[in-house]
Amino acid sequence: MKFSGLGYLIKEGIKSIWTNRMMSIASIGVLISCLLLTGAAELLTINVSSALESIGGTNVTRVFLEQHITDLEAVHIGDELARIPNVEKTVFISKDDAIKDYQDTLREDIFEQLTGEGNPMPNAIDVTMTDLAYYDDTIAAVLATEGVESARDTREIAQKLTMLNDLVGTMSLWIMAALVLISIFIISNTIRMTMYSRRFEISIMKSVGATDTFVRIPFVIEGMVIGLISGVIASGLLAVLYNVVLNTMKDIVALSFVPYSQVGLWASLAFVVAGVAIGALGSVVSIGRYLRKEGNELLGW
Repeated sequence: MKFSGLGYLIKEGIKSIWTNRMMSIASIGVLISCLLLTGAAELLTINVSSALESIGGTNVTRVFLEQHITDLEAVHIGDELARIPNVEKTVFISKDDAIKDYQDTLREDIFEQLTGEGNPMPNAIDVTMTDLAYYDDTIAAVLATEGVESARDTREIAQKLTMLNDLVGTMSLWIMAALVLISIFIISNTIRMTMYSRRFEISIMKSVGATDTFVRIPFVIEGMVIGLISGVIASGLLAVLYNVVLNTMKDIVALSFVPYSQVGLWASLAFVVAGVAIGALGSVVSIGRYLRKEGNELLGW
C-alpha cells in the first residue's frame, strides 16, 4: 500500500467529512453562527463609528442661522462667532451642502424637490470648542449673536454612541472568544469520531511505517475544509442579512450607514481565513490528544 501524494491526503480529508457528515454539518453550523455573530458585531461597530464621524466630535456643535441669512452674511457671522472665547474655529455650511447630508435617506424625487429654491435648510456654522467645561457659557454667547436661530447639542448623542461603540467592541470580543472555543470543541469531537471510525485503517498505516505527521494531515485538511465551507456560507449570509437590515434601518433612522460593498471583500476574506484557521486548530488539538492518549489504547499500541 502506497501512502504518498498530496492528492491522496486531500481525498482522505474530504472522505472523512462524508463519513461523519452529521457531525460535520453540526461543526459547520456552529462555526457559521460564530462567524455571523462576530461579523454582525464588527459591522455594528463600524456603523457606530461612522455615525460618530457624521455628527462630528463631542466638541463640535452645529449652529443654525435664521432662514433669511445669505451666504455672505453667514460668513461674517462665522467670523464673529470665531471671536467668542473658547471657540477654536468655525466652518460655514451652506444650505446646499446641508441638504446633501440627507441625500441617502430621501427618495430621489423628494431630494430633487428640496434642492435649489425649494431647499428648506438654513445656512449653518459648525463651531468647534476648545474646552467643553465652558460649553454652556459658550453656547449662550453663540445664541446671543444676531442672526443665530438655534444650536444642535450633539454631546449627549456622541457620548451615547461612544458608549455603545465601546460596549459592542467588548461584547464582540467575548462572543467571538466563546464561540471560537465552542467551534474548536465541536470540530475536535468531529475529528475524534472520524479517527475512531478509522482506527484500524490508521493502525495498518502505522504498521507499515506511516508517521504521525502523515496520519494527521488528512484530518487537518478535514478541519480546514469544514472551516472553508463555513466561511463561504457565513460571508454570503452576512451580505444578505446586512442589506436587509440596512434597507429597514434607512426607513427608521436618519443616519448614513456603511454600504456592504465597502467592507464585503474584507469580511469575506476574514471569514474564510478565520474559518480555515479555527478548523485547522480544532483538528490539531483533537489529533494530538488522540495520538498521545486514546490512540494507544484503541489501536493496541
